[in-house]
Amino acid sequence: QVQLVESGGGLVQAGGSLRLSCAASGRTFSRYAMGWFRQAPGKEREFVAAVNLSGGRTDYADSVKGRFTISRDNAKNTVYLQMNSLKPEDTAVYYCARAYSSDYYGPTDFTSWGQGTQVTVSS
Repeated sequence: QVQLVESGGGLVQAGGSLRLSCAASGRTFSRYAMGWFRQAPGKEREFVAAVNLSGGRTDYADSVKGRFTISRDNAKNTVYLQMNSLKPEDTAVYYCARAYSSDYYGPTDFTSWGQGTQVTVSS
């Protein structure tokens, strides 16, 4: 069973940047697509970004396109989310997730989850 551990969250002013990291256990990290989701208070969890096993395909929610970048380092079993130009509406708990295959076609393809890291953006 994979373990996903997020880090890098915190408090930042609007317009600032943060980089989230997600370290995965096991030797099969490079076989799976990875993603980031977030959940704001009182709202459902929503898709943020995803990357396939090679890193050659990425997708983003419209709300973060042009501001967030997902990447992965298969040698380090780590996926990253670089977040720039942060807005107060980006405040949420951010979750790392692993898909059940090398590619992804929708949010339901992600079946393993981390515990989350809090991101708070002040205005």
